[in-house]
Amino acid sequence: MDIRRRNNVTVTGRADGPVLLLAHGFGCDQNMWRLVLPLLTKDFRVVLLDYVGSGKADPGAWDEQRYSSLDGYADDVLEVCAELDLHDVAFVGHSVSAMVGVLAAAREPQRISHLVMVAPSPRYVDEDGYRGGFSAEDIGELLESLESNYLGWSAAMAPVIMGNAERPELGQELTLSFCATDPAMARVFARTTFLSDSREDLKTVKVPTLILECRQDVIAPPEVGAYVHASIPGSRLITLNATGHCPQLSAPEATAEAITDFLGTPR
Repeated sequence: MDIRRRNNVTVTGRADGPVLLLAHGFGCDQNMWRLVLPLLTKDFRVVLLDYVGSGKADPGAWDEQRYSSLDGYADDVLEVCAELDLHDVAFVGHSVSAMVGVLAAAREPQRISHLVMVAPSPRYVDEDGYRGGFSAEDIGELLESLESNYLGWSAAMAPVIMGNAERPELGQELTLSFCATDPAMARVFARTTFLSDSREDLKTVKVPTLILECRQDVIAPPEVGAYVHASIPGSRLITLNATGHCPQLSAPEATAEAITDFLGTPR
């Protein structure tokens, strides 16, 4: 299998620099990183990918069973790393991809040396003693709406997820990204995302970890960032002066600066 074609792998930036792998969240693709990219490529070699079912990844590689678990996406990440012979990678995962990075780092620690979690959530459903931001009923209704009318759901939910109502072009962009995703594949990824529970996996993290949260995020409220931070000893939590769930679009300078400061500017 052509791994690069499967995941539409792009490599850019400083050829001799430390490697960043940027992984997008549900309903998105690597284009979501375009505003932080020029701020990172000066110092780093940057690898981007599209998960199968998203962006320009090969739709012929779709396997519903494989991608019904976050493990399938972690497999893809590690296969990309192996294909490019990457080691000591700083994995930057947005939203659900933060948990994909956790799984990948636990499985092959020689590949992943640092984790940067952008608006992460290990569990979206509230439980006793844990606030994920949504009740089980909320998630059930969300998935039912998505499965019955994906395009209508995208148009309604994308602006809410993005936040920044005063900048409607951001919500419109996320809507277009959602709508460009194959609905059948998106339904599987949505269930994988919103029904997953990766809280126990956080205990496996042994690499330096940065958690970036926004001061207001309906998808990953502050309690979630605090939980992730408390679950990973030695992790660093930064609350960006940004709103919404996609700071790489709404606050790209602050996002790139936090990543660079955490990893250190290479010589």
